[in-house]
Amino acid sequence: MSMNAVIVGADRLGNIPGLLKEHNIEIRQHISGRDSAHQKKTYQLPSGTQMVILLTDFLGHNVMRSFRSAAQRAGVPVVACRRSLGSMQQALTLCGYGGCERCPKRQGVAH
Repeated sequence: MSMNAVIVGADRLGNIPGLLKEHNIEIRQHISGRDSAHQKKTYQLPSGTQMVILLTDFLGHNVMRSFRSAAQRAGVPVVACRRSLGSMQQALTLCGYGGCERCPKRQGVAH
């Protein structure tokens, strides 16, 4: 069963969707955070959102604060990291979404 995530930050996600898919995380919505309305208004997360991922190297503090507050109101976890595969992998692992034991690339490999 996959989790639904809202990703905030960056214009392009590069290889991040593939990494998230390996961890059974589906991107429900991607928001660049460039829109000035994201800095000022109280944002409501889409229904069914189970996680918010903030790409911190592409977001201003006000946008991060807005989406952290929205996640807190909705009771969903927030994962914050830079927009790189290594940073995303590390953040997912630290937040308990590592999934290494389920990863098909690691099957048959001694841990």
